[in-house]
Amino acid sequence: MEHKKKVILLAGPTASGKSRLAVKLAKYFNGEIINADSMQIYKEISILTSRPSSVDINVAKHHLYGFNSVKKKFSTGHWLKLVINKIEKQWNEKKIPIVVGGTGLYFKALTDGLVKIPNIPIKLKKKIRNYQKKVGQKIFFEKVTKLDPLAKKFLSATDSQRSIRAYEVKKFTNKSLFDFTKETKANFSDTVFRKLFINIPKELLHKKIEKRVEKMFEEGAVEETKKFLKIKVNQELSSNKIIGIKEIKDYLEGKSTLINAKEMIKQKTKQYAKRQFTWARGHMRSWETIYSSNFNDLFKKAIDKTS
Repeated sequence: MEHKKKVILLAGPTASGKSRLAVKLAKYFNGEIINADSMQIYKEISILTSRPSSVDINVAKHHLYGFNSVKKKFSTGHWLKLVINKIEKQWNEKKIPIVVGGTGLYFKALTDGLVKIPNIPIKLKKKIRNYQKKVGQKIFFEKVTKLDPLAKKFLSATDSQRSIRAYEVKKFTNKSLFDFTKETKANFSDTVFRKLFINIPKELLHKKIEKRVEKMFEEGAVEETKKFLKIKVNQELSSNKIIGIKEIKDYLEGKSTLINAKEMIKQKTKQYAKRQFTWARGHMRSWETIYSSNFNDLFKKAIDKTS
């Protein structure tokens, strides 16, 4: 197959079948897979983050999975630097990079560039976060738009994370986050990207999530969590946010039953999937949506959109 300089981006909610499709695309295009899931970077947690199986890894080369310790900070900026190197290396080897995952912010950094903001002092960050918790998102959003009227151009009233970011940036730099965003440039031309989002129906996705959670427990999610808890990870680090850690910890401490732990993990995963859909509607409007309940049909649709 003739080599073209392109990058296939494959996104979708958790449990939508991205990994399986990525492997098939990698075989078809002589490509290699690059992780775009912020929770699949961790060495010590593979079951709860649904890292690709050893079978998949043997079929196609996978990059940026399970390489960072749960005790180490890892940012979108770190990921972007690594992924740019991987893409260029694969192009030099006449390969097609296939970037796959569910972390919208990673994809946005790759396609739009990363906003370069000075480091904001932790003390100020904590103060603003506490203030947002105290007054609630509705009032906080009003305060943000009063402090920075330009925030209305890029913020949704319910987006607490970005509201906090906009507030702290304006407070610390006296410059709008919108101005920083405007100055941002991507590392690659948009023409190299083939952007696919798996738009799976909600009812079917919920069934898949429930099956996946049951499978996690069969594969040893409880043991994996026990090992994680022994590491005593700093509470500020993102690895603590892995869905399942808190729920299994509560079960191990006798605060919850195993059935309750499973139900909570299913519920939280469904909520996470909902947030992924919301992100896609807001930030992935230029992406092609694909779906079929038949995997071969889904693969054909992906080929049509990426060839």
